[in-house]
Amino acid sequence: MNDVPADAGIRSRPRTYAFYVLGILLAVYTLNFVDRIVIGVLAAPIKADLGLSDTQLGFLGGTAFALFYTALGIPIGWLADRSNRVWIMTVALALWSAFTALCGAAQGFVQLFLARLGVGIGEAGGTAPAYSLISDYFPPAQRARALAFYSLGVPIGSSLGLALGGIIATLVDWRATFVVLGLLGLLIAPVLRTTVREPVRGAFEGHAQDAPAHSVRTVLATLARKPAFWALSFGGGMSGIAGYGLIFWMPSFIMRSFGLTLLETSLYLGTLVFIGGSSGVWAGGWLGDRLGQRGKAAYALVPAAAFTLLLPFQIAAVLSGSPAVAFVILLVPEALRVVWLGPGISAVQHLVPPGMRAMASAIFLFVNNLVGLGLGSLLIGMLSDALAARHGVESLRYAILSAMSFYAIAAILFLFAARRLERDWE
Repeated sequence: MNDVPADAGIRSRPRTYAFYVLGILLAVYTLNFVDRIVIGVLAAPIKADLGLSDTQLGFLGGTAFALFYTALGIPIGWLADRSNRVWIMTVALALWSAFTALCGAAQGFVQLFLARLGVGIGEAGGTAPAYSLISDYFPPAQRARALAFYSLGVPIGSSLGLALGGIIATLVDWRATFVVLGLLGLLIAPVLRTTVREPVRGAFEGHAQDAPAHSVRTVLATLARKPAFWALSFGGGMSGIAGYGLIFWMPSFIMRSFGLTLLETSLYLGTLVFIGGSSGVWAGGWLGDRLGQRGKAAYALVPAAAFTLLLPFQIAAVLSGSPAVAFVILLVPEALRVVWLGPGISAVQHLVPPGMRAMASAIFLFVNNLVGLGLGSLLIGMLSDALAARHGVESLRYAILSAMSFYAIAAILFLFAARRLERDWE
């Protein structure tokens, strides 16, 4: 294993190289979300070309991806606690990029479904190992900000996926979009492997050598005594039902209800997600580190407050009849819906010993994505089809409004986590 020096983890401030690693991991996570999200902005041309229903599109947008993404996350987390995390991420990046390119060759629902399964298989190895790596490159007092910086891949990747999807599809077609984005990931994979070193596990917690890995049973037994972990996991999942559902269906909603073209919609939403999402992710990480020094409950109270505050703004924007007015209003909930990422993910890393971090992260992602990613776009698509007879082209608007209730459930779960974090903290 090509480890960094043993004393690198015990220094009060990480070296410049740690920030380089964080930058590379951010680039990989950005590609992760580009390839995950792009199908949403391509939904309209895919639907027209392949003759799909909203329910089928919703299945492709989340459920097809989530099936293997969630199922493989735990065994990959187990492997990441025992072996080279950089190698795991490199193979994962190459795999999901190849299947993204194959999406462009699909000739029907089944073929596109199978290609999206492949994307999910690859992306299963992209996130939990990264959480673990970052926790071994940055000290506890800086982890919420480091993980928030890494989580900027969510808004940056989402905005790039929306913008590039619309631009390439307009200039060529939707198939070319998948091919171009897939090839980009294949180019980045060698850079990740050759320039990122595997760090010593748990150095910031006083370990002079790699922290011992634990069995799945031991990790689950540890987490069973941590109610805060499950509240954070299911809270993230509830927010994901609304969040993933929105990011997939907003392009179709904007085109149907506001009459914008594919290119106009992609630039509209890409700009919105980048400005709102990036500010929200960073604010959450900063608040988590700052307020978390006063009390561990802040790591969950900050997200709970954000989910509560975003609801009236999100509802007002969806009910708006003007795309310009909707854009201004949506900046607020777009920021607030991702505030939880930095403090929430950081809290998960502190609920278990270093040798359990990758596995705990994988279990957290399993719950989060099985619920949020697996159900979000599908539920909204099914609701849209069910409401079509009554509301016609506006059925998607009311389906999206119905999904907003999951943010309220997420806020309640994070409030419960706040009551337990101090006791469950390692």
